[in-house]
Amino acid sequence: MKSKVVLGVDIGGTKVAAGLVNENGEILSKTRVPMIVNASAEVAMACVHRAMDDAMRSAAGPVHAIGVSSPGPLDPVKGIVLKTPNLPCWQNFPLLSHVERRYRLPTLVDNDANAAGLAEALWGAGKDSGCVFYATIGTGIGTAIIQDKRIHHGRTGAAAEGGHMTIDFDAPVRCGCGKPGCVEGMASGPALSERARQALLRDESRSSALFGLGSMTAEVICDASNAGDPLARRILEETAQLLAVWLGNVVDLIEPEVIVVGGGLGTRMAGFFGAIQGNLSCWTINPRAHEIPLLPAKFGADSGIAGSAALWLADAELGAFRAGSTVGS
Repeated sequence: MKSKVVLGVDIGGTKVAAGLVNENGEILSKTRVPMIVNASAEVAMACVHRAMDDAMRSAAGPVHAIGVSSPGPLDPVKGIVLKTPNLPCWQNFPLLSHVERRYRLPTLVDNDANAAGLAEALWGAGKDSGCVFYATIGTGIGTAIIQDKRIHHGRTGAAAEGGHMTIDFDAPVRCGCGKPGCVEGMASGPALSERARQALLRDESRSSALFGLGSMTAEVICDASNAGDPLARRILEETAQLLAVWLGNVVDLIEPEVIVVGGGLGTRMAGFFGAIQGNLSCWTINPRAHEIPLLPAKFGADSGIAGSAALWLADAELGAFRAGSTVGS
């Protein structure tokens, strides 16, 4: 795909972002439209088409391929979105065939965290590392393992769902996946909001700036912490500790050369990266865990666009994965 322009499409629960990307990971143009997930599959697909059509119109020359990323779980071999809480409109939805049929261009589909992690490994914070562990922390927690610039898919394409690692099986919190104590259910944006709400119900800090707010989002909590609110700061410190427990397990399992963190909440937690790194030694047997860099992602809100296009720089690997897969057999 050298000297080619690829259309990268990032499908999320609230928006569809699309943009043209060159082989250096430079986003040449981009657009964003709302995603409608609580109607029919066709209505949702129309949102995707609108974003893609808008992005295509900005092309100065031919577009050579399309990369699409979507929340998982999905089948990257057949390009089918299986069943995800973020896209209730699509269950066993053949996303790949819909895109190929309309645009008549070579298309690859993958998990959104895999795609974003690949972009960081190729062009971003992990570009000089052989093994990259990528985490996007926001409404959920998605992860990717990138080894030698290649996505680790596992046997069926379902590998690296690190957000659903249980870090406390006795936790009262049940993740959207159904398991208790997943790190996603304990350290994602909605989890922060719920902890703040519960603290205020217990009258722990009526003087907090969070008291009486109608909207208790992770963004609001981060802003309050930055402004010096003790309750908000405590909630973020608790979250940093949970992330240290989780990442200690990740280090014991794969010992990546670098850990890259993106996503809306992940980006805003960057001030706690030092504390997380310092606490890793309490949660891993690896005596050199503190040497592993914990870095903010380069692409930020554009990670899905860049990552979707990046799938084409790993097309040989994905082709081999497709040929040897046991998915659907």
